[in-house]
Amino acid sequence: MSDVQAWIKETVTNNPVVLFMKGTAQFPQCGFSGRAIQLLKTSGVDNIVTVNVLEDPAVRQGIKDYSNWPTIPQLYVKGEFIGGSDIMNEMFESGELQALLKA
Repeated sequence: MSDVQAWIKETVTNNPVVLFMKGTAQFPQCGFSGRAIQLLKTSGVDNIVTVNVLEDPAVRQGIKDYSNWPTIPQLYVKGEFIGGSDIMNEMFESGELQALLKA
């Protein structure tokens, strides 16, 4: 396991809600990342750990390899990969996202 992979694993394991995104929660750099943050905040999550993949190309590629998922943003809850903004949106509309985040 590379250093980046080890760091990603540690980050998603040690924090209840982690969003790998483009930009920051305060200043998302793409619409999908902005939507993901909006969904989390609307769901009542206030302790979101965000990782700006634009700051480090190794992390940007590393998270795609780690999850075997080609796009960013990527949401992890309690160490488990949930999906990107489309999946988050579907889960939010059905109430699944809120239930998962409150569990």
